[in-house]
Amino acid sequence: MISKDFFRALEVLADDRGIDRDKILDVIGRGILNAYKKDHYTSDNARIEFNVDKNEIVLHADYVVVDKVENPGEISLKDARKKRKTIKLGDTITMKESPKDFGRIAVSSAKQILTQGLKQLEREKAFEEFKARENEMINTEIVSFNRDYVTLDLGRNMETSLPRKELLRSDEVYEGARLRVYITKVEMTTKGPKVFVSRTDKNLVKRLVEQVCPEIQDGTVEIMGIARDPGDRCKIAVYSHDENVDPVGAVVGYKGSRIMEVLDALQGEKIDVFEWSDSPIDLICNALSPARIIAVNPNKKKKEAVVIVLDKDLTSAIGAKGQNVKLASHATGWKIDIMALSEAKEKGIRYRRIDETA
Repeated sequence: MISKDFFRALEVLADDRGIDRDKILDVIGRGILNAYKKDHYTSDNARIEFNVDKNEIVLHADYVVVDKVENPGEISLKDARKKRKTIKLGDTITMKESPKDFGRIAVSSAKQILTQGLKQLEREKAFEEFKARENEMINTEIVSFNRDYVTLDLGRNMETSLPRKELLRSDEVYEGARLRVYITKVEMTTKGPKVFVSRTDKNLVKRLVEQVCPEIQDGTVEIMGIARDPGDRCKIAVYSHDENVDPVGAVVGYKGSRIMEVLDALQGEKIDVFEWSDSPIDLICNALSPARIIAVNPNKKKKEAVVIVLDKDLTSAIGAKGQNVKLASHATGWKIDIMALSEAKEKGIRYRRIDETA
């Protein structure tokens, strides 16, 4: 069967849906073979070929020549000799079939397979695209919400439900609101691809900072550690591979222009950016900033450190509900124990002052 219209429509369909043409042809082929089976009770003897250059669909079927037809895939000697006079019993003859000759039920079945097949191809295409963006940040839009979830439009006719607990406390929820989210996982389910996203994952902040800082994108500056109390505060440790580039300044930007973009995307969550150091003392002091540190006694083997501060600075160094020291510990990878100077003296802890004027 020759049909220029069919192959023209095929190209349009492939372009519109972003699906490989050969994959669509495979689905169509299965539909045609199923239609053939409806009319001939078997398709084991049939094969479909698409000749794109000639705009031709060819369906071949092999029949075994018998004296009396009893099973599908057989042809009588009398009928076979209408095609080839010299054919004998037991020979196989290949016949060219036309899809135009299929009955109404067979055509309906073929259309159903095509519809289902295209839907599955679209699901697979969407899964591949979002799987490739796993552990990345994307822009979304709230399309609906209820008490427990917000529904986000991810693009490509894909939506996902985000639990309210994965939102920031300051996030405004209304239809049409734009949210940047982090894709934590993508799975294929029986209903299609499922995309799991979060606003509270610390890697969302990492991706936001990477986006606004060219020095991170080109590898000059590197994020060495990050810790987050979602919706409240985040600490980020950065290191420069170029001694002429200030890593903190690169991230913060001129007059805070870069970090403000990140803060806006996080609805005002506070961010502390500090410089990473190979020196445990400098690293821990930087991480606990702006707390004033008297001394740091590090245990490199255990990656533990006792930090001594003035009694009046103890509360601010630890932070509300221990937040400052907790975030500093997670961002540096060091277990940090903060101790007041009076307690250190009572316990007889020896230390070397960082600030001799303290």
